[in-house]
Amino acid sequence: MAILVLLAALAFASAPFFVTSFAGFRPDQFPVPQIDPPVQPAGYAFAIWGVIYLWLIVSAGFGVWARGSMPDWEPMRPALALSVGVGVAWLPVAVLSPIAATVLIWLMLVTALRALEKAPALDHWLARAPVGLYAGWLTAAASVSVGLLLAGYGITDEIPAAVIGLLLALVIALRTLRRVPASGVYGLGVTWALVGVVVADISGAFGIAVLAGIAAILTLVMSLPRLKATGR
Repeated sequence: MAILVLLAALAFASAPFFVTSFAGFRPDQFPVPQIDPPVQPAGYAFAIWGVIYLWLIVSAGFGVWARGSMPDWEPMRPALALSVGVGVAWLPVAVLSPIAATVLIWLMLVTALRALEKAPALDHWLARAPVGLYAGWLTAAASVSVGLLLAGYGITDEIPAAVIGLLLALVIALRTLRRVPASGVYGLGVTWALVGVVVADISGAFGIAVLAGIAAILTLVMSLPRLKATGR
């Protein structure tokens, strides 16, 4: 299972090199074109994927090299392998269908949160922290996808869709922070995305920027006490 996680992480990180045409959902992928939707973070925020990919690979490599037979690492691995394995398919699916991509990213999120809950207490910075950053970004990304679908399929206008997406991310984040010990890095991942929404909307949808800012502060306040690593 440790080797499977490593192979999945390597494949996950390599996916952007094979699907180079994806730069976010195209406006014409929705019946109601989504041009600069307020629920979406500013473009710079997506650079966090470089850190996520690298940290997951380092974690998985360490798991194979030094923790392959450690029982406290095993409970995390099935859910993490499934989440990252589904992530390999996400980019090619997203090019074709926002709905299918949303289903996949929610599957990635649910399994990533499961892996975070099962992560070992020891080796915090090589186990729980990288999984937490990954799950934190997915919390925001999955919620953003819901907002995009709501507005893109005409179920609500863009502003209500953004409110729903942000509140959904906040509820999941606060619940996870309460349930999972030492999950501060998870909270930072969510906060990073929420600040990206603030930056994207500060000169346009100001109300959404304020809501995202409040959500970011709440998440950060709950995350800071949990940043202290447990174990070695």
